[in-house]
Amino acid sequence: MATKLTKALIDKINQINLHFESSIDGWDLDNLDIKLTDEEGSFYQIRNIKTYKRDKERLTIVTARLDLEKNYKIIFAGTETPVYFGAVVRTDEFDNIFAYDGQLGALYSPQATNFKLWAPTASKVELIVFKNNQEEAPQLGTFTMNREENGVYSCLLNGNQNGLSYQYRVTFRDGTVNYTGDPYAKAVVVNGKRSVVLNPDEVKLKNFKRMTKFTNPVDAIIYELHTRDLSIAADSGIKNKGKFLGLIEEGTLNSKGKPTGLDYIKSLGVSHIQILPIFDYGSVDESKPDVPQFNWGYDPENYDSPEGSYSTDANNPQTRIIEMKQMIDGLHKQGLRVIMDVVYNHVFNAAKHAFHLTVPGYFFRYTRTGQLSDGTGCGSDTASERAMMRKYMIDSLTYWAENFKLDGFRFDLMGIHDIETMNEIRAAIDEIDPSIIILGEGWDLNTALAEDKKAIQKNAVEMPRIAHFNDSIRDTAKGSVFFDDEPGFINGASRQEKLLLKNIMGGQDLDSKTYNFSGPDQVVQYLEAHDNYTLYDKLLLTNPDDDAETRRLRHLLGTSIPLLSQGIPFFHAGQEFMRTKDGVENSYKSPDSINEFDWNRPYEYAENVDFFRSLIKLRKSEPLFRLTTFDQINKHIHALQTKKKLIAYELEDDKVSYIVVLNASEKENKLEDTELKDYQVILSSHGKQDNSRILPPISVTIMKKEK
Repeated sequence: MATKLTKALIDKINQINLHFESSIDGWDLDNLDIKLTDEEGSFYQIRNIKTYKRDKERLTIVTARLDLEKNYKIIFAGTETPVYFGAVVRTDEFDNIFAYDGQLGALYSPQATNFKLWAPTASKVELIVFKNNQEEAPQLGTFTMNREENGVYSCLLNGNQNGLSYQYRVTFRDGTVNYTGDPYAKAVVVNGKRSVVLNPDEVKLKNFKRMTKFTNPVDAIIYELHTRDLSIAADSGIKNKGKFLGLIEEGTLNSKGKPTGLDYIKSLGVSHIQILPIFDYGSVDESKPDVPQFNWGYDPENYDSPEGSYSTDANNPQTRIIEMKQMIDGLHKQGLRVIMDVVYNHVFNAAKHAFHLTVPGYFFRYTRTGQLSDGTGCGSDTASERAMMRKYMIDSLTYWAENFKLDGFRFDLMGIHDIETMNEIRAAIDEIDPSIIILGEGWDLNTALAEDKKAIQKNAVEMPRIAHFNDSIRDTAKGSVFFDDEPGFINGASRQEKLLLKNIMGGQDLDSKTYNFSGPDQVVQYLEAHDNYTLYDKLLLTNPDDDAETRRLRHLLGTSIPLLSQGIPFFHAGQEFMRTKDGVENSYKSPDSINEFDWNRPYEYAENVDFFRSLIKLRKSEPLFRLTTFDQINKHIHALQTKKKLIAYELEDDKVSYIVVLNASEKENKLEDTELKDYQVILSSHGKQDNSRILPPISVTIMKKEK
């Protein structure tokens, strides 16, 4: 029995895992001399010992329920080994003991600031303050924080601490010392490694208010853009290129005198601007504003502070906050609502993130073998089902909604999160404004969470008023995003008509193994988003021999489908003018030359843009194109034809009837067995058109009859 005990970890509230230097196979467990004692010298009965066939260097001792506020040690072979926190931090018992429902962060008042950090597994926490808020400022002082209930450490600094830069030094029982920013920081230094005390009154905007409550999610038309993309091009005519303020400049023109930026977007008629991540992220160096850098921003660093590279002065912690508010306020004044893209499912670097540095092992999911779960494909999955991660998400989202007057939240990889958390988020947001839209990617990803708990499309019915991106309409219409040259309805595939019509009618009766929507307000209808190929680039792959006009018509047909579908239509900015990224499938870190708007293209493809505007105008004016329940849809919409690459359906009430015909054939197509008397063609992708049964090749035709 010469082997050495190397570590002892509490993995359950009554179990300690012992790890040895070499195999313990063949030991006489009945006579094994192992003792468990605490810091006061009390000994604890070991009730059982477990060994493992596949791990012969480990055993587990079972004892009475442990007091996690105490320090323990194992005595084995005359040597004492300290017991540290292990997987117990990921148990319900840990949450029951330490979960905290109070405020955290730097709680400011002009008289004093109370710093509060949740770090229940730490043995000591110190507050370090710095001389100024520059990235490399020297230390000004260190203060030992007091441990309070639920593992919260606090320190009160008297006086007005507005603008004070700080971080925490967190010491653990095993001697590990971590330096970390405040996970609840509302302001940060350049590149976000240190936190800054914020006086909320100094970043308030005069008359900055919420917009009036929105009507219904199906009335929204969402336009997704990236802050830098929109304005960075030399020909944008925008002064604040790549900045928050660039989104709200009025009167900007390209070199040919045509509107760009805000004026152009407003002219489209969309209702909501969805902006790719604008919280502080780690993949751009904010200290080098003159060096061209691009990233989508799905690399969270500080969740509650805006990204500094979009500010005109990243070195001033307040500027980014004020300018982001000015952007939102400016968009609101133009009648445009703002959806924030949020990424709570993973972090930029788990090992260096404040979540791990303050409570190691708690905020992330782990596999049975102790490795970080990686369903996101980004190196980590956060554990939304744990009390303090859930609290964090709710606290963060309500902070953004209340202080930045946001109108919606788009959840990146929402399927990583759990149903209960998403429903609690919905409830918390409802207290601020129930018309705030919540939508997300409900993909079923391989994370360490049971399927029946995941916030995925299959479980959508358990998450009322939370919408999901509908990949069925996307792939049926244009072909799978996973197979570059696979076509869909618009680009040559056969027998897609019936499935596409199901999607057009709100995603009803789709494969129940994947989809289970409760109504059209849960269905985001789209063909293109920031990731994967743009629709134009996809068409180059699926139909390389098309001439330019055929490709234009296919694109117009595809872009029309979300606006003619029941649910929430969604568009990638520039989709209406056939945006291309030169064949780059995922341009998350591609240069500006790939990602920037080509501001000549909206006018080169003005025919497509004008038709897009006309469809938006029709959808806004006619409730039949945006019904609110499946019962209404089934009452008012009827299939007329779904064969031979043609889909035709009628929308009607007691006053009016519309016939919508989508012809994906490269030849003229015939609408059969439908009486067209008294119908007038009100919109056609081919310009003027009679109400003939003969439909032009690759076309969208909408007819109307007053009753």
